[in-house]
Amino acid sequence: MAVTFSRYGRLYYLDSGEQAYRVGESVLVPTDDGPEVATVVWPPTSVPEDIGGLPSCAGRAEPQHLDRDERNRAKRAAARAAARRLVRSLDLPMKIVAVDVVDTRRTIDLLVIVYFTAPHRVDFRELVRPLAQAVSARVDLRQVGARDDARLQGGIGPCGRDLCCATFLTDFEPVSARLAKDQDLPLNPLKIAGSCGKLMCCLAYEHPLYTEFKRSAPVLGESVETADGSVRGRVVGYNVPADSVIVRDAGSGRRCACPRSSVCAMRAQFDAGPAGAGGLDVDDTQPLRTTQRLPTDTADEA
Repeated sequence: MAVTFSRYGRLYYLDSGEQAYRVGESVLVPTDDGPEVATVVWPPTSVPEDIGGLPSCAGRAEPQHLDRDERNRAKRAAARAAARRLVRSLDLPMKIVAVDVVDTRRTIDLLVIVYFTAPHRVDFRELVRPLAQAVSARVDLRQVGARDDARLQGGIGPCGRDLCCATFLTDFEPVSARLAKDQDLPLNPLKIAGSCGKLMCCLAYEHPLYTEFKRSAPVLGESVETADGSVRGRVVGYNVPADSVIVRDAGSGRRCACPRSSVCAMRAQFDAGPAGAGGLDVDDTQPLRTTQRLPTDTADEA
């Protein structure tokens, strides 16, 4: 099952064991600082294979757990407001992103963890003492990057869905401009950047699909013909999600979306050859129906 600590927050997956939990029910999730209250968003579901490494749910939340969770929420709100007020008064170049409250450690009665972003390293020593006095607790300030900022705050991506980093991503994989180039995306930061200002993490999702597609598909500008001979022309584009190749027909001039297998059949047959002969037997008096590399038409590609 899946739970979340805040509305529209990141999802955490648990092993429900033999218990049956309902959507919206409060449960206890084991953490490094003890069990915390979370809300069930996906009920327990049977999976076809054993998934190891999932933490086990610690049971349903009791009234005392719910009361403690409400008190901690109030403390987090008060600490966030106090931190932002002090940052403005001290004119520090930092932005408060999130606040967490820990009250289950044996060595510390109450710990307030403040996450912030800044364009460079900030000397926040003058902030720690007044903030600790305001919240009556020990204060730990931690600077995070742009991606962690987006994950902590959440938001809506260009696709219209919740940010991947704020819902299901556990680690940030390296994302480079090469991934966008391989997928024929415009190298415009406004088009391929996420809410954090960095390259979108989803560029890495379909990159293996594009790599496999281009490995077997005809290149741009190549002359191709479908197996039934209905379309003959040059490749001017791709539609990778549909597994098709865009061909400009030499006769009519119209663009046709042809399945990749239909335009690659002749080449695959030629590469295989009859009984290992290494090629097709052709009649010298007839024109060859093999592919021919032509100059790329930049206007067609656009």
